[in-house]
Amino acid sequence: MSKSDTDTTFKPVEKKSLADAVFEQLKGEIVSGRMEPGDALPAERGLSEMLGVNRGAVREALKRLEQARLITIQQGGVTRVRDYLQVAGTDLLSSLLIDADGEVDTRVARSVMEMRSALAGDIARLAARRADDALLADVARIVDEMEEQKSDIVALQELSIAFWRKLVEGADNVAYQLSLNSLEESYSKFKHLLTHTLAEEFGDLEGYRAVLASMREGDEQEASHEARQITELGEAKIKAILNMMDAKNAAKG
Repeated sequence: MSKSDTDTTFKPVEKKSLADAVFEQLKGEIVSGRMEPGDALPAERGLSEMLGVNRGAVREALKRLEQARLITIQQGGVTRVRDYLQVAGTDLLSSLLIDADGEVDTRVARSVMEMRSALAGDIARLAARRADDALLADVARIVDEMEEQKSDIVALQELSIAFWRKLVEGADNVAYQLSLNSLEESYSKFKHLLTHTLAEEFGDLEGYRAVLASMREGDEQEASHEARQITELGEAKIKAILNMMDAKNAAKG
């Protein structure tokens, strides 16, 4: 390893959901930088002893780390840390949002919100370019239902999700669809906590109608602009909370 064993602070895990707990602890060591790309992990037996769990839990956790492209397992050889920023995909975002201590990683959360706004704009642009009558009718139906449910923030939250799903379907871009799936997986972990935080975004009916109007006109740039205007409402709210979290952690620290 590039660091001494004492620099990597493995701790015994609670004896429940062992593989999950091992995965989270090892993931935390890697994404925090305490274990660097190229570092070798201890052998299964050593990890089992250090973490106080059986080798089956360690083996399962290592397989998950390999699937997430955080490590590489060499047959009969050494297991090494990979540079996940160079090789991992957006499917790792959901896992990275929560650190080993169970806290939100504010850097990752900001990245997710910024990616969300950027994607929203380009998804709307492509949806405006490729919109047909069926897509426009479906989007109009969703927006009309939002108007009917405007006093129900939970219903608006679900309809907002349906709105973006329909737009990415109309955009007909597989890469954006898969990226949106990853963002939704991340979002789903906190969905119930974000309902009121994002209320202004969900309730921006004028914005949703503006996107629809731009799609009907085939105005790609205006559709992109209006879409970003909507998501940036939520982005600003979330970033304000993240800034407060950072300030609180800095004061502790």
